[in-house]
Amino acid sequence: MGWLHDGHRALMQRARAENRTTVVSIFVNPRQFGDPADLAQYPRNEARDVAACEAEGVDIVFAPTVDEVYPVGFDTSVQVGAIARPLEGLARPGHFEGVATVVAILFGLVRAERAYFGQKDAQQVAVIRRMAIDLAIPTEVIACPTIREPDGLAMSSRNVHLSPAERAAAPVLHRALMAARHAWERGERSGSRLRGIMESTLAGEPLARVEYVSCAKATTLEELDELDGPALLSLAVEIGTTRLIDNVPLG
Repeated sequence: MGWLHDGHRALMQRARAENRTTVVSIFVNPRQFGDPADLAQYPRNEARDVAACEAEGVDIVFAPTVDEVYPVGFDTSVQVGAIARPLEGLARPGHFEGVATVVAILFGLVRAERAYFGQKDAQQVAVIRRMAIDLAIPTEVIACPTIREPDGLAMSSRNVHLSPAERAAAPVLHRALMAARHAWERGERSGSRLRGIMESTLAGEPLARVEYVSCAKATTLEELDELDGPALLSLAVEIGTTRLIDNVPLG
């Protein structure tokens, strides 16, 4: 959605390395915002973004207007099932319907062989992959590792809204995830205890308001009592007025 950072640049670099032609789409999608104020304050600077794409050797920047993506009379939406319901789907009703709809349109317009997404939005990747499979869209959905700041904070366009004090507090998300991951590496397999470790770490940061912490099955995002296979630790936290998400896979 623009306001490109080094995480986006990493996606461009991988796409360039693996393909002959690379297209970057830039579109702030109104249909995935539940709050009009959130849409209004989402950072935008198309000239800056195009310059970043040019610096990375991108061949085409596709930056359509809202009317081009959703012309007069547009009346269709894409709704993905179970994988879209928990976590972000529960916290942000309608969000993934907006995501799936616009990505289906972009896939249809660009007709790329491969599409690259950041693992920071792990549930979004799962939703888009499910949609592409179910609708027989031939674009392969590829997840790329989360790119982080030196202190562990996952890069996000929303980080620009953090004040200096909030920016200093924000790495608590990564610390909480890593505390639970280290417990798992030492043999902890209780989902409730791993969630508790994340919660207690977050509780130590006064500026953090926890929306959810999760220890879920990697393939379905169902919350786990006991871990017996690949899982995903994830959380959503408000720091000031900025909502941040992050995750770490296990196994």
